[in-house]
Amino acid sequence: MKANYPVEYMTALMTAELHSAAGPIRELKMAQTLEESKRLKINVLIPDINKSLYNFSIEGRSIRFGLSAIKNVGSAAINAIIDARTNGGPFTSFRDMLFRIDLRKANKKTIESLIKAGALDSFGNRATLLAYYPQCVKEIVAHKEQMISGQFGLFGDQNATTYKSDNYTELPELSDDKLAEFEKEVIGFLLSHNPMDRHHDLICAKVTKHIADIGEGDENRTFIFAGNVTQMKIVKTKKKNDNMAFIRVNDNTGSAEVVVFPKTYEANKPDLIPNTVVLFKGKISERDGEYSILLEKIVNLDKKRI
Repeated sequence: MKANYPVEYMTALMTAELHSAAGPIRELKMAQTLEESKRLKINVLIPDINKSLYNFSIEGRSIRFGLSAIKNVGSAAINAIIDARTNGGPFTSFRDMLFRIDLRKANKKTIESLIKAGALDSFGNRATLLAYYPQCVKEIVAHKEQMISGQFGLFGDQNATTYKSDNYTELPELSDDKLAEFEKEVIGFLLSHNPMDRHHDLICAKVTKHIADIGEGDENRTFIFAGNVTQMKIVKTKKKNDNMAFIRVNDNTGSAEVVVFPKTYEANKPDLIPNTVVLFKGKISERDGEYSILLEKIVNLDKKRI
């Protein structure tokens, strides 16, 4: 199936992985599936309010992200969106979408998650839509209340034609790092704004191991990895009260804990910065079936940008 129908196979696999687990395990499996899709030269498209279905779907040689994969977007909201789209055609603007869907089923958290996931990018950038939403929904709710109470005059606007376009003032888009943070928040992994893409050629040339490939036989062996530092915790040692750190690094295939002992911490402290991309050398350690990486040396690839 994978060899002869790769797009169909990967679409079904993504849907299966999405519903088979929860939390970090699901995010890890989804990240691995996305990486495999890239290897097969299958493009995974970000969610789109006018094109996405409930689950992942096929668009030519590409896979379209499903709405159910976005956090805070439940079945009731998805059904409201798809029903409005089916009955009235594609949404033409942000206001048009908010006017036509049932806002009792798609609440503030739902709409903000759709914006953060990129599902509404066709209506404007994410910074603008997040700022515009409160004013827009307030206007639409008032309009609908007037329609219900029959308060429009003879020549009043009693339909949705006025909502076919938006009337916002466009704001500068947020930074790539902030957009990546949004995607991690509502999708669980990076889809369109992956900080590692900035250093793609260097990473491909230097990396000797991906996190997902760590396994039996790798204990006490040293490899070169790259990834995005998603968490960092600094602690004091019990004996000498020295600083050491535990960082979590994600390389798109998975995530791993990286242990930074005191001497290594002091030598590499300037490069240990959360939410940056790093290239590092480390030794594999295994304990009770769990693998971690003991840091030896690290280079922060984003330091020139900070």
